Amino acid sequence: MDAVRTCVACRTRASRADLLRIVLHGDRLVVDDRAILPGRGAWVHPTARCLDLAVSRRAFLRALKVSGKPDTSPLENRLKLLMDI
Repeated sequence: MDAVRTCVACRTRASRADLLRIVLHGDRLVVDDRAILPGRGAWVHPTARCLDLAVSRRAFLRALKVSGKPDTSPLENRLKLLMDI
């Protein structure tokens, strides 16, 4: 059975396979495809709606327990690639 996680944006529970794990790498939010990068992770649906919601609500910062304003451009670029496929 696949593990269940909660999307930090919409708060809906879903299978790990249906969500993206996001980690803080330096000062940038990046996608952890294989879920092996060290540190805390935040899970989000791979949709523009959930990404925008998570950023506007500062959900990534709370879930990752960091302050400041990390660079979300790598995450946004990756999401655009996923949506083009």
